[in-house]
Amino acid sequence: MNKIYLSNTITKKKEEFIPIKKNRVGFYSCGPTVYAYPHIGNMRTYIMNDILKRTFVFNGYIVKHIMNITDVGHLTSDADSGEDKLEKAKLKEKKSAWDIAKYYTDIFKDYSNQLNILPPTKYVRATDCIKQQIKLVKILDKKGYIYKTKDGMYFDTSKLKDYGKLSGQDLKSLKAGARIDMADKKNPTDFSVWKFSPENSQRDMEWKSPWGIGFPGWHLECSVISTKYLSQPFDIHTGGIEHIPIHHTNEIAQSEAAYGKKMANYWIHFEHLIMREAKMSKSSGDSITLNNLKEKNINPLALRYLTLQTHYSKHLEFSWDSLNAAYIAYNKLGNKLSTFDNNGTVNMKYINKFNSVINDDINTPQALAIIWTIMKDDNIKDEDKKATIYSIDNVLGLNLEMYEVPEIPTNIIELADKRWQAKKNKEWDIADNLRKEIFSKGYTIKDLADKYIIIAND
Repeated sequence: MNKIYLSNTITKKKEEFIPIKKNRVGFYSCGPTVYAYPHIGNMRTYIMNDILKRTFVFNGYIVKHIMNITDVGHLTSDADSGEDKLEKAKLKEKKSAWDIAKYYTDIFKDYSNQLNILPPTKYVRATDCIKQQIKLVKILDKKGYIYKTKDGMYFDTSKLKDYGKLSGQDLKSLKAGARIDMADKKNPTDFSVWKFSPENSQRDMEWKSPWGIGFPGWHLECSVISTKYLSQPFDIHTGGIEHIPIHHTNEIAQSEAAYGKKMANYWIHFEHLIMREAKMSKSSGDSITLNNLKEKNINPLALRYLTLQTHYSKHLEFSWDSLNAAYIAYNKLGNKLSTFDNNGTVNMKYINKFNSVINDDINTPQALAIIWTIMKDDNIKDEDKKATIYSIDNVLGLNLEMYEVPEIPTNIIELADKRWQAKKNKEWDIADNLRKEIFSKGYTIKDLADKYIIIAND
């Protein structure tokens, strides 16, 4: 079996992947908080989860992939304060928190399908394992790791010598206000494992517990779900880079305190998609979703192609121009492959080259470059190019075998009509500028005697 190397956040090194069980991977990835439409920055993380999983499958591993669905407990502030995001959304949309959760869970699954993201082995909702979360808090309570405050039960981080080992932060230097509001906590880094419902609560989601009526802290669900379905330790835990200092740090703390074992062997984190020099977030109100792409007649797989162009450890800089360029390249590839004959033979020289780069810390930019090298190689038959690229696409997930030549978008037709009218009026500069604009959007105008035709750029 080929060696796979991954950058491990907890050791700060690129390491060879050694599975706990031969030829098997236990893989946990943090899932969505289902209170709003996921934006394209969120979906970059899930695309990379998918490519990581596909890489293991391509190398002959059996992957057990578990993903949580956060439908309770994620507050608007990482300081364990503010409103529950689901409860806040219900007031805005005038639906129950349960209905909000179901609606946005379905949206997330639909978006994943549009991006050709394979579903996990199992989705698990936080609200499906409340009893197990209470049981974990009981273990922590019995071992003396938690204490009571006016608004909940908190984990005492001072009782762990290696708290914060994932982030490498100097946590002793943190003061109240640096990351959280102290309130009546013992330490700035202490975090809630159970929150009490406020008096006269109008919450939809709350449960009885030994400590009072309330709901679990956000970090608890991932500890419980990963251990239940993957045991502890398991192989790989992934998530967005924003989870390192708080969410994943606190998962490790409570899991390892409760069970006295390492939580996971490899921690893989994906950088942000950024726009206008800031990371995209649902709370900002100006995030871009797949719906916005479709409004512009852009296939969501163009976002997947764009994601492949940047290594997961680097910021992905988004602009509409870069997305349009990715869409043009994706269509150029799909259109050309669709003209090749089937029944070709996979070229193992290129498969081995691809394997060497994708297994080297999931190097998608180099993997994508190999596809275009194949396309330009005059020593390979077209049908063999097709077979080889389709094999590679089992990892990259562009769904090229199902590619359909897109219809000409309405806005392109409108621009072409304007250009034709400008030509009739002998407004040559206007006509030429419109032709250039149409070309920049991925299409070429070819004039005939008494009409024009629109074709996708080659």
